[in-house]
Amino acid sequence: MRILGIAAFTEPGRALGRDLARQMEDSWQINWYESNLKDWCRARFADASAILFISACGIAVRTIAPFLQSKTKDPAVLVMDEQAHHVISLVSGHIGGANELAEEIGARTGAVPVITTASDVRGKIAVDVFAKKNGLMIASMKDAKKIEAAILRGEAVGVYCEGAVEGSCPPELVMLKKKESTDKRLFAGKAEQKIITGSTESCDTCGANEKALIGNLIWISEHTVPSPENTEWPQQIAKDAQVLHLIPRNVVLGVGCRRGKEKEAIEEAVTRVLAESEISHEALLGVASIDLKKEEAGILGLCSEWNLPYTVFSAEELQHVEGTFTPSSFVAKTTGVDNVCERSALALAGAGSRLIHRKQAENGVTAALAVKEWRIKFEK
Repeated sequence: MRILGIAAFTEPGRALGRDLARQMEDSWQINWYESNLKDWCRARFADASAILFISACGIAVRTIAPFLQSKTKDPAVLVMDEQAHHVISLVSGHIGGANELAEEIGARTGAVPVITTASDVRGKIAVDVFAKKNGLMIASMKDAKKIEAAILRGEAVGVYCEGAVEGSCPPELVMLKKKESTDKRLFAGKAEQKIITGSTESCDTCGANEKALIGNLIWISEHTVPSPENTEWPQQIAKDAQVLHLIPRNVVLGVGCRRGKEKEAIEEAVTRVLAESEISHEALLGVASIDLKKEEAGILGLCSEWNLPYTVFSAEELQHVEGTFTPSSFVAKTTGVDNVCERSALALAGAGSRLIHRKQAENGVTAALAVKEWRIKFEK
């Protein structure tokens, strides 16, 4: 459960805090300030999702100042007066959720939310909020700021998404049409089938000339951003465009190895597969194998270092995974199933998933990649 720190310094403020805490106790664990405000605040910056000061704004500002790091790390910080006239989103309005929490607290207490972030004030999409709500990793906050600035200036920003798209994108964005391409990364370089990349439909173009090149791009894909010379580069986007990469965590690594294979060898093989498939390391959501490898030190070491969950399946479970696989009589004799890495990748990725890199064997390690079915959603 998320932690909400509440600091109040007057009896009316504490009474307001207690009433609010009762309303929010189902979704928040409340941590009250009792003594030594500086130490309490330091601890909340380490463990809390949000901090609410029921006090003057100056007290909150002076208290949190030594602990501020960045918008990607700081908890949401809010300030509310003891009469619940206003609740101010002070720090981490977007990624930290302070703006959203201010709206919630306002609805519960009658306080008017005070939100000052430019995108909210102007009614424009905030790319960091959009990314958070859709479970997308922001590859570069610097690029995110540049794209947001372009949106606020009224420049056209193209969006290229390899997943499905729900809802209507806001008019300040240009949803680029899907295109059909032969993905030569699939099946370790064998162009065996056509795949569809891009979005499902186009939308308003911010008044931009449809024939004019767009100077900003949001690339939403597990694949790395292609170079402007690559055939995958969207035709509507200028070669020198500012690009923001938003990465879905939707790729599963299926792996197998000889007993006792060292972590370094496994990591080298996996890194090569990712590079060949042009898949961002950050897109990985988990690692899968057969239960015979549940205690394999090399695989466990890789998962620990890359901070990825590890899931194993029985031979019977893998045998029931549907698809066309690269068989091995040796693997079948040893494990009871003809292929481990491809089958386990699909087993973990689930229904609707597909292989994007077939088995690659190298130095006693086999690896394959599967991608989950995924989508983004634009909310009104």
